[in-house]
Amino acid sequence: MGIELHKEEPLISVIVPVYNGQDYLTGCIESIESQTCGHLEIIIVNDGSTDRTAAVCDSLQASYDNVRILNLDDKGVSAARNAGMEAAAGEFITFVDADDRLLPDMIRILYDCMVKTRSDAAGCKFFMWSSEEEWRQAAGAVEMRKAKPREADDPENDISGADRPAMQTRTYDAGSYLQEELLCGNSRCWSKLYRRELIGKARFREGLTIGEDMLFLVQLLPHVHTITETAYAGYGYYQNPSGAINRAFTPRYMDQITCWRLAREEILRMDEGADAQVTALWMTGIMLTAGKLAGLDAAGRRANEKYVRMCRESLREAMQIPGAYRRLSAGYRLKAVLFRVFPHLYLWLYHLHNR
Repeated sequence: MGIELHKEEPLISVIVPVYNGQDYLTGCIESIESQTCGHLEIIIVNDGSTDRTAAVCDSLQASYDNVRILNLDDKGVSAARNAGMEAAAGEFITFVDADDRLLPDMIRILYDCMVKTRSDAAGCKFFMWSSEEEWRQAAGAVEMRKAKPREADDPENDISGADRPAMQTRTYDAGSYLQEELLCGNSRCWSKLYRRELIGKARFREGLTIGEDMLFLVQLLPHVHTITETAYAGYGYYQNPSGAINRAFTPRYMDQITCWRLAREEILRMDEGADAQVTALWMTGIMLTAGKLAGLDAAGRRANEKYVRMCRESLREAMQIPGAYRRLSAGYRLKAVLFRVFPHLYLWLYHLHNR
């Protein structure tokens, strides 16, 4: 059955959306059940899976007394996470994708960070793995570091008591977190623990599949007093060969452009001075989407011509924002100009380069 629940600890809700995850869901849940922070409920949201995921969910629920199953009809990851939040009973909430795994101390380290700093949320770094051997090596390396004797000159502000990297923490207010974390790439909703009162009525924007994490965090920032980040890499991000980042272009990739446009509107309400920085990220998203279009063959690019035009029009709009273009790297500046002036030549050249 599930690990023993410690009533003196607050309940933490772990929300796991899954779609066709029969091959990796069990490993994910077992890593959550192995957490040293004991008072957990695990909410698996099966979002209309067509493989044996439902049977795996039933087996996990029978094996662990803290697992609950919700079933949706293929509503998308945002709707699945929202359903999990609606059902969650925990004072704290965290999200784990079904093909990822957690090292045993991750949730406890984030919880201890929040208690020590009185933060509204805490996040940690992540590492990538793509095989069981890589996962075992990563987990073993952490266990080896934990087994080493503590140094006499260790700082007194040891939050985890388990791993030296966990001591390297920084606490941000909302403005500094926006500038130094979210707009610098830390826009993921996973690998973080949130107080329920911070989330409140905020929800993921349904219908979006790329960038919805970042929009969720942007919603939370106006209500943030402090957020703490730790250097501890406790979240294992699986490099899934069938994951969204590795798939050929589909219209859903346009969500990346939509999300940055929406995020820009929200961020400017908090910090008008961030316009050039956030618009540069919007432009980067446009060029990444154009790169996916370039991966198609000639017939595929012709069939998706309207999306080529939409990318080009969005780029033209973004390049009008003062200072945004200069914030791009030299390589992205060259790409942006070439795509804006000669979109089809750019896609053809990019296609040849990738081949």
